Amino acid sequence: MQDSAAVEAFWSRCRDEIDGLPVEVPEAWPFGATPEHADGLLALVLDGVKTATASSLWDVEALGEELPAAGTHSIILDGSGAPRALLETMSVEIVPFDEVGAEHARAEGEGDRTLAYWREVHEHFWRTYAENPKGFDPKMPVVCESFRLLRAESADAV
Repeated sequence: MQDSAAVEAFWSRCRDEIDGLPVEVPEAWPFGATPEHADGLLALVLDGVKTATASSLWDVEALGEELPAAGTHSIILDGSGAPRALLETMSVEIVPFDEVGAEHARAEGEGDRTLAYWREVHEHFWRTYAENPKGFDPKMPVVCESFRLLRAESADAV
């Protein structure tokens, strides 16, 4: 679904506008598990509401992915796979699911932005879309990442 040429062109535009970005193209990925989810969460980022995300550490390990780290960049794709935003990771903390705090839940920007909503939605997500055989557990390690939006493009620009 990802268009490598479009991602490279997006990265080139980012590098033209933002001093100090590395030459190597960062990882490009969408939020969520469906195109609709990706578009909805991207909209929250573009509106400045969503400044954090969470991943299952078990999924990260099962997929052989690298953990995010402060200072790294990510290109966020929309539901069609087009690059739409450049994020910089500000902080990463790994905590058990049942210890994720209200501040992080609010920063994720979803629903009514409460911890109760965050727990309900994320438990459902990991029970439905887990990439690892362990699935969901209230004590599962969650990668809580905060980020800032560095650059965005409209769907018409890509």
